Amino acid sequence: MGNTDRPRRVVIVGSGLAGTATAVRLLRFAREPVQVVLLERRAEYRHAGVAYHRAGNPWHHVFNIQAGRMSMCREDVDDFMLWANDEADRTDWPPEWRDVMFTESGPAPRCVYPDYLAARLAQAAHDAAPGVELIEADGDAIDIHAHSHHVRVVVESLCLPSGAPALDRAVLDADHVVLATGLETRSPGFAAEVLDHPAFVRHPYSQPGLRRLQGVRTDATVVVIGSLLSAYDVAGLLLRRGHTGTIHLVSRSGLALRPYPPDHQHRVLSLPPPDLGADTDAGADDLLRRLRQAWDAACRRVAAEFPDVAPAVVSERVAKAWEPYLPAILERIPSAELRALLDRYGSLIATLRIGAMAHITDPVHAAMGEGGRIVRSVGRVEEIRRGRAGMLVVCIGGGSSLRTIEADLVVSNFARESDYERVDSVLWANLLANKIACAHRRTGRGIEVDAQGRVVGPAGSACGPIWAVGSPREGDELVRHGRTGAFTFNLAAIKNHSVAVAATVLRHLESCYDDEPDERTRALVDSSMTELRHAVMLEVRRMAARQYHERHSLSEEIEGSLQAVRAIVTNGGGVVPAESALRSAVNVAATTKLTDLSVTPRELRALLGLHQNGRIG
Repeated sequence: MGNTDRPRRVVIVGSGLAGTATAVRLLRFAREPVQVVLLERRAEYRHAGVAYHRAGNPWHHVFNIQAGRMSMCREDVDDFMLWANDEADRTDWPPEWRDVMFTESGPAPRCVYPDYLAARLAQAAHDAAPGVELIEADGDAIDIHAHSHHVRVVVESLCLPSGAPALDRAVLDADHVVLATGLETRSPGFAAEVLDHPAFVRHPYSQPGLRRLQGVRTDATVVVIGSLLSAYDVAGLLLRRGHTGTIHLVSRSGLALRPYPPDHQHRVLSLPPPDLGADTDAGADDLLRRLRQAWDAACRRVAAEFPDVAPAVVSERVAKAWEPYLPAILERIPSAELRALLDRYGSLIATLRIGAMAHITDPVHAAMGEGGRIVRSVGRVEEIRRGRAGMLVVCIGGGSSLRTIEADLVVSNFARESDYERVDSVLWANLLANKIACAHRRTGRGIEVDAQGRVVGPAGSACGPIWAVGSPREGDELVRHGRTGAFTFNLAAIKNHSVAVAATVLRHLESCYDDEPDERTRALVDSSMTELRHAVMLEVRRMAARQYHERHSLSEEIEGSLQAVRAIVTNGGGVVPAESALRSAVNVAATTKLTDLSVTPRELRALLGLHQNGRIG
């Protein structure tokens, strides 16, 4: 896989949700031969990532959001539920899930998600256009050499599905690379002396971590560092095992998750922008004070004007409604102050933006009452040191005091790293060192990308055809689109990355898009010409369709519409755009429609005129 006679190739690094969804979109969108290589460094993470892999998620770990929001494609809103209810092989499912009929507002176990993503990927590969090929390979991408029109990916322990022996080191030549590397980790400095201690669990979402949790004495004292979703998962696992000892949830915020109402459905409200005054020179503290006042006013407005919105989700409705306004607000905050605010209020923003299923929260909240087994401790973990008889001592700072807890087991949920200058990754270290990528300047979260998701270096320009989807775009999503909260749970944005990047990559690769649309062509596509509007909606349907025969039929209809447009322009005496430029502009317009986050997935489906019942073909 490195010779000059190779086919056109796109290498995707990482096969969690973001990587798998991007591969599916490439396989469905492609009209011309292309090889899609889906590379994964850890076999157990394939089609899953750390969030969903079966070895790290027991059956009672459910999605924090409703089953009806877990479809891989936003425009195919019921797809996950239809798969789970009608297609999934439940042979090895436990009795408590085997006969469940999944509903839009109900829970679903995370560990089935890899099977769903794998099924959709296999279907996309089977129904791809002639010459469009999927190759799933194991290997660890450690470096990328970028050129203007191609990329060389250095891979360790490359193992191809052909059955050939694994290669210690190989180079994959590619026309484009998509980085879907997911969550990045860092070593918790406060636990440097105990990382190898048997009473310290650094990775609770791993098979060794789960074994330690499931093997701890039921009367043991357990300290969980963190207080949000991962902490709830750990506490819930222990409680379901009949744990009687004290469980300490230690975090700087002391916040708790909000449970969703039983009948919760996703919804997007239209609210006016927050009134923050015209004084653009106000300091961050003053702006924050005004923002809090505007927030309280918006919450009161939602409660008064939308009485059907449950109190538990009012904050989520306001946060979502404010997304379009946040980029302009954030521009008023200097970068250093913005970073400090995000560090200080990150957990609070996360709890305001998203809740959790009662299946997750109920057992934990029930054990938090007076005299309960769960104790919330507010403070910063300063140090974890070895104690007596194999125990650990957790030192917690808060104000001027230092408290200690002696624990039989300490579980760290403090391993995610948003600052890419500090991530524990050889690949990202090399990309930054070689100035192919740079940390996001404004927020210190993720990396810099352009509006299309192309990775840019410190000079502000792209070094090659390298793209990013998912978590690496955290900071960009915040300042460009106002996406807030626990970004790794913002599945809508991640799903949209897969659509936009796959479409953009193919516009660069395929000959049917050889001509870049000029300003006149773009204006023509944005006009009210009936034939063009029809062509755009046909392209939406083509991009949403699963089966090749339907996409092929729609492509022929689109070509007919484009010919009609060219004839109308010719008869009107206008400048006739090139066919490929017009085709490209139509694809851009369709992509924009498919990635509209101002509406819910169900509303998007209706707006796009896709089938209201059953599946997209």
